[in-house]
Amino acid sequence: MQDVQAVMTGLAPQGELRVALNFGNTVLAQRGKDGAPLGVAADLARELARRLGVVPRFISYDAAAKVADAVEENAWDLAFMAIDPKRGEKIDFTEAYVLIEGTYMVRNNSDWMQVDELDRKGIKIAVGQGAAYDLFLSRHLTQAELVKLPTSAAAVHGFMEQHLDAVAGVRQTLDEFAQNYAGYRVLDGYFTAIHQAMALPKGRDMALAYVSGFLTEMKKNGFVAESLRRSGQQGATIAP
Repeated sequence: MQDVQAVMTGLAPQGELRVALNFGNTVLAQRGKDGAPLGVAADLARELARRLGVVPRFISYDAAAKVADAVEENAWDLAFMAIDPKRGEKIDFTEAYVLIEGTYMVRNNSDWMQVDELDRKGIKIAVGQGAAYDLFLSRHLTQAELVKLPTSAAAVHGFMEQHLDAVAGVRQTLDEFAQNYAGYRVLDGYFTAIHQAMALPKGRDMALAYVSGFLTEMKKNGFVAESLRRSGQQGATIAP
């Protein structure tokens, strides 16, 4: 059994558990009516902090890229974001706990029906800069042009206002938008399955091992599934 105090020293050397939450990804994080963080990320952070005997301090962000950038400023001790090799240069990840589909939203009168049809010359796709799907598409698209906006929400507005061909994003977020605003639809299929994990600044190996074991337990005992259900995210897939 690991020494909890040693883990705490490695995980939160400043004496408090600073938790970065990306409210731009509503599958993982939402705000309650009183502004308190809700969702699977907040629930996991609170349970981890309870076991370590500390109270988490949540730090709000509106884009995953901003969370990733903030690691260089030593701004957080624990975060929740998609596994990506570029981020892995400065961040260590647990195994995934949730799989989220990255897909496209288009206008109802668009000719596009499948995600693989959009990688063509002249096609412009809005993305939130630095989001997991931006990083993936930047590596894999060969002909379509990515129009990068500061956040995922800004990408949706840019798609509409600039009359772009599509916007890339998390399926649940795009589905919710299409249900609330007439004239838009989300394509079937996906261009990537985004592996969401818990994340620590690179080099905190003992803490990473503890958090990895904690997350495995939370998946197996139903904690993750129940948290997603409670926050209205039943459509999210638990990672194997």
